Amino acid sequence: MRRLPVYLLLDTSGSMTGEPIEAVRNGVQMMLHSLRQNPQAIETAYVSIITFDSEAKQIVPLTDLASFQMVDIKASSTTSLGAALGLLADKLSTEVTKTTLEQKGDWKPMTFIMTDGVPTDDWQSGFNKLKSVNKGLIVGCAVGNGADDKILKQITESVIRLDNADSESISKFFQWVTDSISTTSTKVEESGKEVTGLDQLPPPPSELVIVA
Repeated sequence: MRRLPVYLLLDTSGSMTGEPIEAVRNGVQMMLHSLRQNPQAIETAYVSIITFDSEAKQIVPLTDLASFQMVDIKASSTTSLGAALGLLADKLSTEVTKTTLEQKGDWKPMTFIMTDGVPTDDWQSGFNKLKSVNKGLIVGCAVGNGADDKILKQITESVIRLDNADSESISKFFQWVTDSISTTSTKVEESGKEVTGLDQLPPPPSELVIVA
């Protein structure tokens, strides 16, 4: 059984307090509920959540959808994006099964990074660590006016922007993430083809702007 590993890197810094973090909690719950209704996704998709504020923590390890238990997310402190990228590199190395001569490993992972601010740590050292692993497709999402999409563009070609950090916009983002995971799990199951860029994912709704 080849898994489709999905990592959500969620900014839980102080600026996410209130409506934004509430919308993130609801968005993750909605995503899980929706993916569990999808026969391909429930077979294939495994999800992990890494949060970053003053430090980065993996609050849910890579878990199948049926057993996934959501943990409460609170917002506080600074934006340690570098630590989150370093932790992601570690988890991609230890949790994702590599293809060898004897076995087919997992499908290429998908990572969605959502941040509403500017990194407060050395993001480049975390990114350098990430470059050394098979990182698959990474999508960066800059939320609101305080987010720096230029830094995300240095991490990945695939960057989208949400102009507002309100609950409606954030819920649209999670809806699109859900559709992207569903589409990818169907694609790998039916054709064995992996997704390598934004152009192979469903078109984002009007609230999500692709950063060229």
